[in-house]
Amino acid sequence: MAEGLRERKKRQTRQYLSDVATGLFLERGFDAVTIAEIAEAAEVSVNTVYNYFPAKEDLFFDRSKGVLDRLSRFVRGRAAGESAAVAVLRELRDEVEAVSPRVGLMEGYGRFMRVVHGAPTLKARLWYMQQEILDDLEATLREEARAPADDPLPGLMAGQIAWVHQSLMGAVAREMLAGRKPAEVSREALVLLDDIEEMLSERVLNYAVRAGG
Repeated sequence: MAEGLRERKKRQTRQYLSDVATGLFLERGFDAVTIAEIAEAAEVSVNTVYNYFPAKEDLFFDRSKGVLDRLSRFVRGRAAGESAAVAVLRELRDEVEAVSPRVGLMEGYGRFMRVVHGAPTLKARLWYMQQEILDDLEATLREEARAPADDPLPGLMAGQIAWVHQSLMGAVAREMLAGRKPAEVSREALVLLDDIEEMLSERVLNYAVRAGG
């Protein structure tokens, strides 16, 4: 369905507010910027900001919506004969090799993470997002493996696979915070993913294999 004029205007306004806020956060730090200052810089009312973003943290993590179900999408898109964990590793390797912003390999990511590290509420929100990713992945694995509700395996496997993602993102963030170049970090991250895969048990690497391979 084509996007209507009203929906497009709302999306553009939301993006504009997020961009203005992010610029202020990067310049001055998250806690130092108020919603009133964001509204003034964007030339809108405070109520308008709150209509689009119920909390200040929502402005900073506005682009996180597509992140929450990312691991689940990797699992659902796995090839025949491919397990859930192997699919996630493959997708992450592809993004690292492509020096993709989706895994933090971009100029400016260090500044972004510096703002997060300087604000306890953002660190708390980031932890909560990681829990949402884990819960979403567990539900997907339970569905894909046709596991009963009392089977603990989907939760255990989701924890292992989410650890792969968190370990990669944490390592990239540390290097980008240190001022490294994305291409350099990419090469080291590929080695890290190989090390991570070696640490996973065969049971994890062979869980939820798609039929047909």
